[in-house]
Amino acid sequence: MPKRSGYQQRVIRNYYQHRDAIMLQKLGEMVTELYLAEGKARERLWKRAAAALKNLGVPEPQVEHLVASDNPALLAERVKQMLGEG
Repeated sequence: MPKRSGYQQRVIRNYYQHRDAIMLQKLGEMVTELYLAEGKARERLWKRAAAALKNLGVPEPQVEHLVASDNPALLAERVKQMLGEG
């Protein structure tokens, strides 16, 4: 495997430094998709959202409550809290 260039190393380092912010942004995008999704697609989105919430350090009972509620508005409110807007 060839050695990484300095640019590639900076890109990788920056990704890991800003991983939480990136994950929060993707979680916000998932909220929008959840409003529009139905059926199996909606289930997959909730699984992805649950995994993202766990990676961001949200306690397991809260994650389970959000997923069980199947309410994108509650998830949107939680994302707002995590962004410090609410």
